[in-house]
Amino acid sequence: MFKKNSKGFTLIELLVVIAIIGILSSVVLASLNSARKKARDGRRVSEIGQIKVALELSFDKNNTYPTGNYATAIATLKTDGHITQTPVDPLNTGVYVYTYCPISATDYHLSAVLEENNITGPLASDADSAVQTCTTGTDVAGADPTYDLRP
Repeated sequence: MFKKNSKGFTLIELLVVIAIIGILSSVVLASLNSARKKARDGRRVSEIGQIKVALELSFDKNNTYPTGNYATAIATLKTDGHITQTPVDPLNTGVYVYTYCPISATDYHLSAVLEENNITGPLASDADSAVQTCTTGTDVAGADPTYDLRP
């Protein structure tokens, strides 16, 4: 009598496929979030390294490191032509920290706080130190997850 023509998907089949796609996409997004954190940390480490190179060039030229806080030091590095843009944190949550210690004209502390507190990454080779108290600039604690560089 009547022929049943089944050329489509049932509602149950469609819901199962949508659920599977949702689960797979949540797994992918979770792994991408970790990759984004690592990428931002990589940028922070790279920029801190570039600032260190600019500070060393400034020291070669002026026989001293720039005085003051981060903004003052970057302004000096820009004036000297050692850096062209002000490096800022990728999340724009703050700036990097620079502390100059005039007690010895060859000492400074440069740092950035990383998102991933992984001791096998860049934090394994940074210059961890106790809180550095200086007469100018901002005091910096060198405990992880702070990535620190010193001369």
